[in-house]
Amino acid sequence: MAKLLLRSNSSSFLAGRFPLIGGAILALLLLWALWFLVNPNPTSTVSTVSENLGESHCNCGTQTINMTHDPPDLTYFDDPVLSYMLENPMENWDNKRREWLKHHSSFAGGARDRILLVSGQQPEPCKNPTGDHLLLRFFKNKVDYSRTHGYDIFYNNVLLHPKMSSFWAKLPVVRAAMIAHPEAEWIWWVDSDAVITDMEFKLPLEKYRGHNLVVHGWTQLIYEKQSWVSVNAGVFLIRNCQWSIDFMRVWASTGPQTPNYAHWGHTLKSIFKDKIFDESDDQSALIYFLYKEKEKWADKIYVESDYYFQGYWVGIVDTLTNSSETYLEIERGDRRLRRRHAEKVSEHYGALREQYLRDAGYGGGSWRRPFITHFTGCQPCSGNHNPMYTAEACWKGMERALNFADDQVLRKYGYMHVNAEDLSSVNPMPFDFPARENV
Repeated sequence: MAKLLLRSNSSSFLAGRFPLIGGAILALLLLWALWFLVNPNPTSTVSTVSENLGESHCNCGTQTINMTHDPPDLTYFDDPVLSYMLENPMENWDNKRREWLKHHSSFAGGARDRILLVSGQQPEPCKNPTGDHLLLRFFKNKVDYSRTHGYDIFYNNVLLHPKMSSFWAKLPVVRAAMIAHPEAEWIWWVDSDAVITDMEFKLPLEKYRGHNLVVHGWTQLIYEKQSWVSVNAGVFLIRNCQWSIDFMRVWASTGPQTPNYAHWGHTLKSIFKDKIFDESDDQSALIYFLYKEKEKWADKIYVESDYYFQGYWVGIVDTLTNSSETYLEIERGDRRLRRRHAEKVSEHYGALREQYLRDAGYGGGSWRRPFITHFTGCQPCSGNHNPMYTAEACWKGMERALNFADDQVLRKYGYMHVNAEDLSSVNPMPFDFPARENV
């Protein structure tokens, strides 16, 4: 009887208070909806949206990406006025990405760290007899790195804008890649003549959480020296968001497709005294907006100088042999790093090696592998290298850097190059390599 009475009292208690509880819940829901109406935050980066969708709307630990399903819900792709072209404005891009991710929830998990690597070359065959072969090896290098870390890659060999060639050609490609890949938080442009020479290193995305564009350079050279080489625009990481869409239109407004192209060339040369030609180029234009419109853009642009986000090849290639020997010595002392393993778990061994690299530093003077070695001025396709280098220095440097990177991949397949400058000869890798003798 007591149990029945207790149950009756409990039911009576809930029944008497249900309207009050229901009213409170309804009020909370109304407040939540009102907050979204008054705080749309149109310029927010989509990383926040990616986090919310990825962690609240899906089980990121178990859900796999579904590439075989595209629901019938309308998205920006169904808009007949949608344009992939750089010169056409795109409004509410953050919201459009948000909606696409809602309808494709399997892509939401991990979206904030998802990277699309983009590169490319000119449409025509190379004039340099070995140029196409070199560009193929440069491309393979990027594919190897992307496969190792689970990144998608897009390699373009057509001009998306007929007037934007040479160094300007990258901007229309990056813009189109943003639209084509709403699942990617970052678009990572890497010039065709840049080699990823540390296949284990990963971009420190947490470091860039408050920024939308990452370039390699030195702030002192931008703001104190006004140097046109204070930043290198051949490698950059740009967030897939409205800010980036807007900035790229402004950046491209100094390009050859505009009527003010000649004016911009004279303007840039007058500001950057060390600029030797009066043609408007993407690099000088980027520095111009950092310098002249600092208040508008600079707080979202990270000028990276802590590591070789891209490194000038002249100061790097002669250090690669010593770097290899140091890494081998580390492996001789730790059997775990000598263990054969599947390529798919390479990141585990990169993280394991990091404990030995903490004191190595980064950049010049470090024995850590340089992340990216950029062969600026070597022109592997045309062969018209900068006269300050010899052709032999360029070609041998590229071969060494490409083999240095390729060895890191080949070891997962049981082989190594015979030497640093041999393009094709390899040897099988012995078991437990490179263990000391008698160990």
